[in-house]
Amino acid sequence: MRSGRITIADVARAAGVSKGAVSFALNERPGVAVDTRKRILQTAADLGWAPNQRARALSTSRALAFGLVVARPPEILAEDAFFPAFIAGIEAELVGSEYALVLQVVTPDQEHNGYRRLVRDGRVDGVLLTDVRTDDSRIPLLQSLSLPAVTLNRAQPTSPFPAVSIDDKPAVIAAVRHLIDLGHRDIAHVAGPSGYVHVVARRTAWAETLAAAGLPPGSLVQGDFSARGGASATRWLLDGPHRPTAIVYASDIMAIAGLAAARERGVDVPRDLSVVGFDDTPLAAHVHPALTTARADVVGWGRAATRALARLASGRAQPDVDCPPAELILRHSTGPPPRRRRAAAKRTAAERPTRTGLSDRPQKQGSPA
Repeated sequence: MRSGRITIADVARAAGVSKGAVSFALNERPGVAVDTRKRILQTAADLGWAPNQRARALSTSRALAFGLVVARPPEILAEDAFFPAFIAGIEAELVGSEYALVLQVVTPDQEHNGYRRLVRDGRVDGVLLTDVRTDDSRIPLLQSLSLPAVTLNRAQPTSPFPAVSIDDKPAVIAAVRHLIDLGHRDIAHVAGPSGYVHVVARRTAWAETLAAAGLPPGSLVQGDFSARGGASATRWLLDGPHRPTAIVYASDIMAIAGLAAARERGVDVPRDLSVVGFDDTPLAAHVHPALTTARADVVGWGRAATRALARLASGRAQPDVDCPPAELILRHSTGPPPRRRRAAAKRTAAERPTRTGLSDRPQKQGSPA
C-alpha cells in the first residue's frame, strides 16, 4: 500500500471491490451484498479511513446535519435547564455518526426566517421542533419548505410530522393529589407562557385534579419560565387577599425563585407554604428546603428525537414515539398546611398524659414533688 493519505481507491483495492461498491456500502445504498458490505466497512476501519464529510454530503445531496432553532429571549434561555440537557441527548446520539447539530438561537420574531435560512443554505436534512404550540405556524411553514421534522409532543392532530412525546400530566396530577392528601385546599399554579403544548398540559392537569377532588379553582398566574417571573408571581400570590397554602410551578427555576420570594415575606417553606417545581434541575435537591418536583428524562428525550429524525431523513417511516412519563420526586418543600399543623399540635397537647397527683405548675429546683 502506498504511503500518504488513505483514499477510497485504497479501500476498494484492499477489499477487492470497485470504488462504486465502497461508496454504495458507506451510503447504505442497495446493490451490495451483506457480506461484501461488512468486508468493505471492516477494511475501511482497519485502514483507518473515513470519508471526507463535505465531499460525501455533496455526492449524496445531503447536508449531514440536523437543525435546532431555539426562539427564546437570551435572558430566559440562559436560565433554562431544559435545553442543555436536551442538546446533551442529541449529541450523545450523534456520537460516532456522520451527522452534526446546527444550532440557531433567534429572537421570536425571527424564528420563521431561521428555518428559511437553513433550507436556503442547504445546511440541514431535518429539524427538531421544541416549544411546540397548540396552534403552531411552523408546521405549515416546514411543509411548504419540504423539510423533514420531528416535534417534541404533538403540535396538533393534523400535523404530518412524527411526534416524540413525554406526558407531563401524571407528575402534575400526583403533585396536586399529594398536596390534597396533606390537607391543602387552596393550591395555586404559576404557569409558563400560554400557548405551549406542555404548558397547557401542566395547567390542565392541575385544574382537573382540583376539580376531581371537589375543590374550587385555585389561583392561576401566567409566568415566563424565568426566575424574575417566578418571584414576581409568588409575591403577587402571597400579597393577595386569598394567600394559597401551596403553589405548583411549571418549572424549577420559577419555584426556586418562589422560595426566595416567600422567605422575603417571612413565609416559611414548608411550614406556611408548600412549593412544587417541575424539571428536577441539578439545583433542586440542593436548595433549602430541597425541592419537591417532577422529573423527566430530557437527555433520553433528546436521544429518542434524534433517532426518529435520522430515520425520517433517510426516507424511512417513523411513527410517533412515547417516552416514559414525568414522575413526582418528593423532597422537603411540601408539608401540611398551617391550619392542619395547628390542629395536630392541639390534639397532641390534649392527648399528652398527665401524672396523677402532680401539679401542672413548674416546681422549683430541689422542691419536693
